[in-house]
Amino acid sequence: MRDHPHDRSADEDAPHPDVWTGRATNRVQWLLALVGAACMALGIELAVDSAWSAGVAPLVMSVVGCIAAGLLVLFGTLAFVHVDLRLDKECLEVRCGHIGVPRRRIPLSHVVGADFTPQITPRHWGGWGYRWRPEKGTAVVVRRGEGIVLRLWDGHTFTITVDNAESAVRAIRERLRTITPGTAH
Repeated sequence: MRDHPHDRSADEDAPHPDVWTGRATNRVQWLLALVGAACMALGIELAVDSAWSAGVAPLVMSVVGCIAAGLLVLFGTLAFVHVDLRLDKECLEVRCGHIGVPRRRIPLSHVVGADFTPQITPRHWGGWGYRWRPEKGTAVVVRRGEGIVLRLWDGHTFTITVDNAESAVRAIRERLRTITPGTAH
């Protein structure tokens, strides 16, 4: 699941590619997506093959409730099955899920620094997904494990769980050395 180089000393001196990409995946989210699909199936089953004798209103409420809950759980979890990180010479872009939404683009001119964090957990952020906590900043957390903490010029932080985060931090720091702080590219 993770690709980590064994010889870090040789990797630190190697030049970074023009575009660095990384990803983190959470397979547990697929189980939650299955729960959402099951709720939708139950709603459809109730609508198609119903023998309710209590009237139409309770049946409609049950069908709509099951389908709405199923869609909410299904799409809410599929949006955070994985996160993709793309770093080029000008910006860092974070995309979530299969359709890439939510998405955040951070110009490197707005970044003060980047730090490696060996252990990020959903519990510290209040769950999986795109999170905001006043005392901690903003985060995209799709799984427990290593990640990046970006320190931004406005005093905020942005945390991302991503595999091979140490390599990403080195690439970000290398690019920050060539950027004039606070300028737009």
